[in-house]
Amino acid sequence: MKPVRLPAAATLALPRWALLALGMLYILPGLIGRDPWKEDAGPFGIMWTMAHGSFSDWLYPNIAGLAASEEGPLAFWLGAICIKLFGWILGDVLAARVSTIGIFVTGAMSLWYTAFHLGRRAEAQPLRLAFGGQPEPDDYGRTLGDTAVLIYLGCLGLLVQSHLTLAATLQGALLAYFLYRAVRYVEHASSRNAVLVGLSLGALALTRGVMPPFVLLLALYACTRYLKLATGETLRHMAIAAGVGFLITLVWIVPAALVQPYGLSPVGDWLDWNASQVGLPTLDSLKGFFRIGVWFFWPAWPFAVWATWAWRRQQHLLHIVMPVFFFLALTLLLLCDPALENGDFLKMLAPLALMAAFGLPTMKRGAINAIDWFSVMVLTILGALVWLFWIAKLTGWPAQLAKNALKLVPGFKPEVGIVAFVVAAATSVGWIMLVHWRLSRRPPVLWRAVVLSSSGLILLWVLLMTLFLPDLNYSKSYAGVAQQIAATLPHDADCIDSNVGPAQRASFAYFGRLPFASLDAKGCRYVLLQDDIRNRSSSDDRQARRHGVRGATVLWEGRRASDRYERFRLFRRP
Repeated sequence: MKPVRLPAAATLALPRWALLALGMLYILPGLIGRDPWKEDAGPFGIMWTMAHGSFSDWLYPNIAGLAASEEGPLAFWLGAICIKLFGWILGDVLAARVSTIGIFVTGAMSLWYTAFHLGRRAEAQPLRLAFGGQPEPDDYGRTLGDTAVLIYLGCLGLLVQSHLTLAATLQGALLAYFLYRAVRYVEHASSRNAVLVGLSLGALALTRGVMPPFVLLLALYACTRYLKLATGETLRHMAIAAGVGFLITLVWIVPAALVQPYGLSPVGDWLDWNASQVGLPTLDSLKGFFRIGVWFFWPAWPFAVWATWAWRRQQHLLHIVMPVFFFLALTLLLLCDPALENGDFLKMLAPLALMAAFGLPTMKRGAINAIDWFSVMVLTILGALVWLFWIAKLTGWPAQLAKNALKLVPGFKPEVGIVAFVVAAATSVGWIMLVHWRLSRRPPVLWRAVVLSSSGLILLWVLLMTLFLPDLNYSKSYAGVAQQIAATLPHDADCIDSNVGPAQRASFAYFGRLPFASLDAKGCRYVLLQDDIRNRSSSDDRQARRHGVRGATVLWEGRRASDRYERFRLFRRP
């Protein structure tokens, strides 16, 4: 027997304007007014170098002369194109983030349509009620689409990652698109749908390597075997998809290998990076998976686990089988990764949110009401605390809160931003109205449990990205250091050697317009070194030998006020 029993009143669709408003309120804060931080300054530097460089920079991704071709170029191409199109009016930083908005919309829409198509299938429909009144297939599908997107927005791991200009962010959105194309292929196994599956696989390969699309193609084939689709036709379609994906990767590989930008080929580095992403599973990788996954996938994973349990007596259900197959395949790939990063978990979020959406209708009303009350109480208290910390840092009262708020940004002078305050206040009022609607109307709609949790998370994000954005920019940006170096550097300096990392190099090149050495440069008179003052005595001598600055003149030395250990020094060789 099916575990879902719902009246039609529970499947009223969320108004389109409300879902769109939630999406824009989610993605825009954290993009507007934010400097490139250490977390995403490096990828922005690749986009900026491409947009203001030559054709060679598009073929060989680099950050002002620092090679960065490991992941693949597609995410950086998109950002560079947006800088070309919109940089003159929005500025290069915000223009690059136009691609981030497009990536977010692509992922959310792909997930919505995947849930919609799966929710309309006969095996996913609720039990027919004795006297009628059950929802129509399209209405149920729309409700599940809304629910899947709200769960997706409510996941803690997506919150920060979706606002960063990372290749992993594009990979997560493309995975959601692949999931949609895979569902459409299983529903209508045709060569056209196989080509579209191959399109998503090729885009994934150009984003973060060949292993994820390879594993996903195997998982899709295994899924078709479990669902007993025609074997011969499926093999032919899988070959078409693989061929299309391979041809798409050649769009970059062939020109890069033939042109040899800067006398080098990025393809070798890219293949080496692909090989380095696969190893044997270890106990550390298993611990890392659970340590990160428990909070990264919250609150989707409890709903997803419940969905697999609630539907366990049903067999060959596409809405359960497909996301489970993809999630398990990607989990195995993640466990084989020697160096787990938070962004690696993004590609697993779409199938998990999809499973969670089908788990919510099977839950008891008491459990859903408990989620409501938990969201209202916890998120309201956290929102009030953010406001209290903001008042404390401006007024000095309460004293302990003011001390805690300012100790991470030594030297920072807080100010009131009128626009930021208005946005934060309006969002807080909107949250209060949403809570009042929930408590006064007691709506029977299915998505009421997740609209509160996702909206409360959006409230906290908006408050942080408005009231505390100046503090975060001061703490995480290298703009001030870049301007100090630029003011010290002689006007005739045309080349700088450096050992700084990707984020620092990108920030110094963008904010300070420092002329770093290109990929084919032989040597420069000026040297910018980065080191850790905790190893100052041994580090100084080692850095001097390695970079040939013995006897060189120190022109400048400094660091970010928020970082006690990182140090930068500018030298002029004799």
